[in-house]
Amino acid sequence: MATDKTTSFVGQLCFGSIEEDLILPYPKMKPAEQETFKSIRSSLEQLLKPHEKDFREWDAKGDFPATFIDELKQFGLFSLIIPEAFGGMGLSATAYSRTLQEVASYDGSVAVTIGAHSSIGMRGLVLFGTDEQKQRFLPKLATGEMIAAFCLTEPGAGSDAASIKTTAVKDGDHWVLNGNKLWITNGGIAQFYTVFAKTGPQGERGNVTAFIVTRDMPGVSTGPHEDKMGLRASNTTTVHFDNVKVPASHVLGEVGKGFKVAMKILNSGRTGLGGGSVGAMKRMIALATKQAKERVQFGKPIAEFGLVKQKLGNMMVDCYVTESAVNLVNHLIDSGHEEYAVEAAITKVYGSEAMWRTIDEALQIAGGNGYMREFPYERALRDCRINRIFEGTNDILRLFIALTAMNEVGSSLKELSQSLKGIFDNPIKGFGVISEYARRRASLATDLIKRDKAGFSKLHPALQKQQVTFEELTRDLATAVDRVLRKHGKNIIGKQFATRRLADIMIQMFVLACTMSRVSTAVQEKGAAGATKELEILEVYDQRVRRIVRANIGQIDENEDELVKSLADFAVDQERYIWDNVD
Repeated sequence: MATDKTTSFVGQLCFGSIEEDLILPYPKMKPAEQETFKSIRSSLEQLLKPHEKDFREWDAKGDFPATFIDELKQFGLFSLIIPEAFGGMGLSATAYSRTLQEVASYDGSVAVTIGAHSSIGMRGLVLFGTDEQKQRFLPKLATGEMIAAFCLTEPGAGSDAASIKTTAVKDGDHWVLNGNKLWITNGGIAQFYTVFAKTGPQGERGNVTAFIVTRDMPGVSTGPHEDKMGLRASNTTTVHFDNVKVPASHVLGEVGKGFKVAMKILNSGRTGLGGGSVGAMKRMIALATKQAKERVQFGKPIAEFGLVKQKLGNMMVDCYVTESAVNLVNHLIDSGHEEYAVEAAITKVYGSEAMWRTIDEALQIAGGNGYMREFPYERALRDCRINRIFEGTNDILRLFIALTAMNEVGSSLKELSQSLKGIFDNPIKGFGVISEYARRRASLATDLIKRDKAGFSKLHPALQKQQVTFEELTRDLATAVDRVLRKHGKNIIGKQFATRRLADIMIQMFVLACTMSRVSTAVQEKGAAGATKELEILEVYDQRVRRIVRANIGQIDENEDELVKSLADFAVDQERYIWDNVD
């Protein structure tokens, strides 16, 4: 059995087990961190609030002035996660995410400029750097003398990171780097680049190495600032490497292990995106509720109309449950938990989509004003759209979530299959494997056989209804995972419709578990009367999750997938829509 530090909550759900110790009690920011954050929040208000009108102008212009970037440096916003020993603030994952949440409530372009630097640009140095590398670069990165950028994406390699074409060839005590990187946030203002290049034969996938590259190296250049749909003021460029001589001492991590470095960086940084999503959602709720109170139609404020209430209520639910999941995953990271990649990916997927829904509904409540550039809604909508694309598209992350979470179940089924092959050679061993497998399968199908960790034991009794639902859905998920894996085997990798359904179930259930933890702790501290609205949020979300999970499970075997794929193939073949009412 895996140790607590290497146990994935979602992975264990696929076995039908609920690892409640990972999520209960709900974590709180430490008092010292709260004081630090309050000071940061006050500073951010002093820095960013006076620029609220400027953000609209800078968005239209598509650039931040150098003087504003200098202000960010002076306020220490490039030093957030850098250890204090190197001149940084040394914020925990929780405090860092909360800080990005605050920044995002003012402007998305500011949040992504800071986030690209800390979440991904130089995080590899913090995670994998040698002592010499850290001593050399971290102090400059903390002051903003060096701004960092993450160089992975290429014209032909987006989500398929293993297919990059940028190369690095060893030449004595240097590597010679050649290639082009695309859509690099901070690319034009960075002096420090974390660059990924192929160091193996060109014909093979993978064998990638991470390098520290600095702008002053001959052969490094950047293209013009990209004209983007959103986050327009944040700097995004191409970065070019033409026979750049990179010292061997600039290898980050191990040669040939760059893909793992990249994935670790992205996994570690995803909760920053979740925090930014929560910040944007809180701002939209504040704007939308004020608009709904002040806007009068048919003789009364639109806040009194049922369909507007529905929008505002769902916005509250989405924000609360997203925040619940983001905070809990940050706690896992801060407590030294090693297995949180799936859960972190869930916060990115759910948070980015909840933010889109919230901003879209806020714009709808604002009506015509929402469409006008003088109001903040349309800019927020444009800014947030990229969150479902960058740092792993939500489509790819759904596959990652499901396949990674199911991996251990798949391994168990493989071991069973291998053991059955030799059952008559070693009947005692084979009987033991069959007995364990039969017991686990039977326990999912009946309540007569006790299942380890099949339920909660630490939730407040006020959550009894949600507890029963969650335990039933956990059993349904484990049964579905077992059925899908036995049906498809290793071919599950290509069954994206089935994988997405399982991912959607896992996403909803993890966010529900985090929300249950938070509400349970709130009831224990404040009593049911003091946590009335939080209990209402949980009830609404619990019903939503139940519908989504059961709908997805119902479509695993009976669905229209083949018809949809047939129509897609037809569209690709025709390259157009062929039906028209004019011949």
